Amino acid sequence: MQRLRVKFSRGEEVKFISHLDLMRLWQRAFVRANMPLAYSEGFSPHPQMSLAAPLAVGVTGEAELMDVNLERWVSPHSFMAAVNSQLPPGTQILQVFPIAPGQPALQASVRYAEYRVALETEKSAAAIELAIDRLLAAEHLPWQHQRDTGTRSYDLRALVDDLWLIDWREGHCTLGMRLRCDSAGSGRPEQVAAALGFAQHPAEIHRTRLIMAASDVKHVPTR
Repeated sequence: MQRLRVKFSRGEEVKFISHLDLMRLWQRAFVRANMPLAYSEGFSPHPQMSLAAPLAVGVTGEAELMDVNLERWVSPHSFMAAVNSQLPPGTQILQVFPIAPGQPALQASVRYAEYRVALETEKSAAAIELAIDRLLAAEHLPWQHQRDTGTRSYDLRALVDDLWLIDWREGHCTLGMRLRCDSAGSGRPEQVAAALGFAQHPAEIHRTRLIMAASDVKHVPTR
């Protein structure tokens, strides 16, 4: 069996599809590309594929990660070319590399996610920088989030690793965010923006990077 790690992009054309529909999209592409997918055992077998950290609906990304298990060896180059030819606009494989056996599950290896967040604002650049400094200087930031199951209370500050102003022009700004993304909690860019005093939902949220635990990934040589 071979385990491949796939880096891919998710663009505007597919940003509103659900996680379940995205996984179905990938499965159809693999089947049409004649990839020898490995399946789980049991009454209802399913392909052995998993995403590192599913994107929220409406969010785009350029560094998404997925692990796929194959029943036999396929060269990363052949895999990438064959599957890309079957993907719809808005989804593209950017890189494929084999992962050594016995490595931790992909989801367990993610530590942080970086985002580029576009916002409409009347704030000056100086006011935005001040709000960022104040949030980063805070030890705690009690926060509440309304969910279908009720109100969730937590410390939003614990989910923020870093914030920075990328760009500012009259009426608009772009922020960079490095937010926690692991089993203990995941920061949401729209909530961080609200904590900074932005009244409107971000005009665009784009994930630029997933940061993994440095010791968790070992590649294997390609043949």
